[in-house]
Amino acid sequence: MAAARRRLSVGLGLAGAACALLGVCMLLVGPVIIKEQVVKNVRIDPGSMSFSMWKDIPVPFYMSVYLFEVLNPKETLQGAKPALNQRGPYVYREFRYKTNITFHDNDTVSFLEYRQLFFQPDMSNGSEEEHIVVPNILMMGAAVMMENLPNFVKFLLSGALAGLKQEAFMNRTVKEILWGYDDPLLDTINTIVPGLIPFKGKFGLFVELNNSNSGLFTVYTGMKNISRVHMVDSWNGLKKVNYWQSSECNMINGTAGEMWPPFMSPTSLEFYSPDACRSMTLVYEQSRKFEGVPTYRFVAPKTLFANGTDYPPNEGFCPCMQSGIQNISTCRLKAPMFISHPHFYNADPALVDAVEGLHPSKDQHALFLDVHPMTGIPMNCSIKLQLNQYIKRVSGIIQTGKIKPVVLPLLWFAESGSIEGAVLKQFYTNLVLIPSLLDYLQYIFLGLSVPLVISAAVLMARSQEKCSLFWSSNKKNSDSNKANQATSAKKLPPVKGTVLREARL
Repeated sequence: MAAARRRLSVGLGLAGAACALLGVCMLLVGPVIIKEQVVKNVRIDPGSMSFSMWKDIPVPFYMSVYLFEVLNPKETLQGAKPALNQRGPYVYREFRYKTNITFHDNDTVSFLEYRQLFFQPDMSNGSEEEHIVVPNILMMGAAVMMENLPNFVKFLLSGALAGLKQEAFMNRTVKEILWGYDDPLLDTINTIVPGLIPFKGKFGLFVELNNSNSGLFTVYTGMKNISRVHMVDSWNGLKKVNYWQSSECNMINGTAGEMWPPFMSPTSLEFYSPDACRSMTLVYEQSRKFEGVPTYRFVAPKTLFANGTDYPPNEGFCPCMQSGIQNISTCRLKAPMFISHPHFYNADPALVDAVEGLHPSKDQHALFLDVHPMTGIPMNCSIKLQLNQYIKRVSGIIQTGKIKPVVLPLLWFAESGSIEGAVLKQFYTNLVLIPSLLDYLQYIFLGLSVPLVISAAVLMARSQEKCSLFWSSNKKNSDSNKANQATSAKKLPPVKGTVLREARL
């Protein structure tokens, strides 16, 4: 019985030691294995898991466009506050793919990324054939751009505008406003002021967006240094742009805005946006979960579009107006255009008060990125920006009437997408479920080792105790027998010699 207990205690002890050893090994080696797998699969390498996702983005992206209709164009022309009505959304399915992928010896890869947009009537609130009253963007922009030219030039333009029956506001379809329309005003302006608007063909706010690329990006592959993966080395061959007034504002920082280096910290992330002509920094807001996948949410700080007075580092983006809008005229043919958050969210209240019909809201108008911190891959995002035009009365151009200076919202859009379907399932299984199971198993093994070792120790102790009692009992019995024999010997009478002799005989 005691031998069986000893064997059982030895077995439990060995099992406990094995569990403890396995748990410690998993605790020490598990994170290393997971890290190696992440590094292997997030770098830009044709053999990595994320390469196909990087090359042809499988996430269904949608661009939702909202146009601002001017309800009182005649009154605005006479100096009244513009009254706006938001129309839309007009939703477009967005496809992105990379071409001209070229790997270089310095751990970088170059590519062109194209995007194609297709209207989705069933997801939209209205059709592309709807008419909307908006500012005559081309005419009002040219008027402000010519404000400081000699009066005779402005009178000449005003006469040409009258001949072309151009007015400060126009009534056009959604499709024309976004994707372009033929306007004889283009040729007229370039005849009067050569080079003022150096392009030909149709004019539209998104005319160059569809079936076009965002420039030649060269980014690091991460093959030699994973902490640099996806970071931009150059854009169109430039290490810096030359749109702005300071070296800091001209810097090309961060990634191309698709993925970030793995093992992120909850601080900030950066990316270069060709549409905004600048690098942008988003800041950590909170930790969340998207479909069970842990994420960090990054949002735009209030300083993103602040002017140089409120935030001195932005001085290089000036000339500035109120905080909350950024002048992009230097990278948009000097046209008086501004970008901001939709409905002037996080902007100077004066911008909201200058027009009627705006209702800024964090839930509806704040941009965000939900990124899986271990891999740097966005799981859910919605990038929202508003395009605005500065319009005003320009002396010498009678078509501008008595319009008061105002930054007038034209439209805002949200580019949104999230990982779903088979891609999400694969992502969750490989990068969340399996690491979690390994994490739980290491603690299960460590937890099991404790009761197993304790049980082995208790059984061994009890076995030794019973063995000790057995030997103690035997010793007592032996001593007692010896004592009894001695006592018996003392009680026997002395034997006579004659009797002994007789016995021997």
